[in-house]
Amino acid sequence: MKFLHISDLHIGKRVNEFSMLEDQRYILNQILDIIDLEKPEGILIAGDVYDKSMPSVEAVQLLDEFLTKLLAKNKPVFMISGNHDSPERLGFGSQIVKDKGLHIAGRFKGSLLQETLTDEYGRVNIYLLPFVKPAMVRPYFEKDIESYEEAVETIIASEDMNPLERNILIAHQFVTSGQKQPERCDSESISLGGLDNVDINCFQAFDYVALGHLHGPQRIGRDTIRYAGSPLKYSFSEARQRKSVTILNVKEKGEIEIKLLPLKPLRDMREIKGPMGALIKAGQMEKEGALDYIHATLTDEEDIYDAVGQLRQVYPNLMSLDFENSRSSPGILEFAAADSEVFVRKSPLYLFTEFYEAQNNSDLTEEQEQIMREVLEKDRGEGEL
Repeated sequence: MKFLHISDLHIGKRVNEFSMLEDQRYILNQILDIIDLEKPEGILIAGDVYDKSMPSVEAVQLLDEFLTKLLAKNKPVFMISGNHDSPERLGFGSQIVKDKGLHIAGRFKGSLLQETLTDEYGRVNIYLLPFVKPAMVRPYFEKDIESYEEAVETIIASEDMNPLERNILIAHQFVTSGQKQPERCDSESISLGGLDNVDINCFQAFDYVALGHLHGPQRIGRDTIRYAGSPLKYSFSEARQRKSVTILNVKEKGEIEIKLLPLKPLRDMREIKGPMGALIKAGQMEKEGALDYIHATLTDEEDIYDAVGQLRQVYPNLMSLDFENSRSSPGILEFAAADSEVFVRKSPLYLFTEFYEAQNNSDLTEEQEQIMREVLEKDRGEGEL
């Protein structure tokens, strides 16, 4: 039985103020083409479907479009929420769409959602574990649960699984193998001090663990515990990653074949470095590549007038720029170049809201927003926020 494993779609994401919706629609259509070619029996989507807990209308429409096309292929889809998703929003209508073949685990409700498929070798049990924190798990068990690992371990131990059957888990956690940690990048939120680590020993009962959370496709501990990675690059720390989808062919018990199929983005995300003249010349010679999302590092010793404007004549999707020469340390003058006036236009309330979301992975409540409005109006005398 063949499955396609993807994760971390982050639909609706903005990178350096650039909307990624067009790029996401392009890559999702490419995934649909791969499904037509590979003909998997099921699709595993391992969380962070949206980029924010309150996705934009456009993001919701894009996911609806993707899932509609996916279900039209008569393939069962198994989807969980990640730490960026609102479990309630993602899981809305899950009972209604289940009959259509879409199985969603939004909020953890005390046990793993389980679905079963059958082939010539017998049953394949698919367990869905949405992103959990200890506080989400404690109410369902009569024991103190202090760590993420204890939470996941307790949930799995409470399940009555048949070890003779083939068992697959879809999860969205930060998984480690002893002291070995997976490769991470700047666009991922990981708790300081490793507080959210879950060791691979928790997953011994499963033949394959389809992970989401980290953006680089990789195995952890063993070949059958894998992060699919994000289908697109969402930060320049991912510039050298090769994005892909994971195909697993589950045969008889203990026999799984895995292959990665590459994805080609509408626009790549890459870094360039050199003097202004050389970068402009290179961009003029490579028209298609000049449309990529660019982080440029200028090495000119002399001051450059309107560096962003000059580079944008050739690289219209320049995202960020910094300078590296004898007068500066690398990156010390780095700034976002998506819109040189964007920070001037943003109100204090808007900037605080963005900061709050980045720190807490959740949006301000209406009450919190009203409090901030009153504080800012009183402190600064600003009537328009």
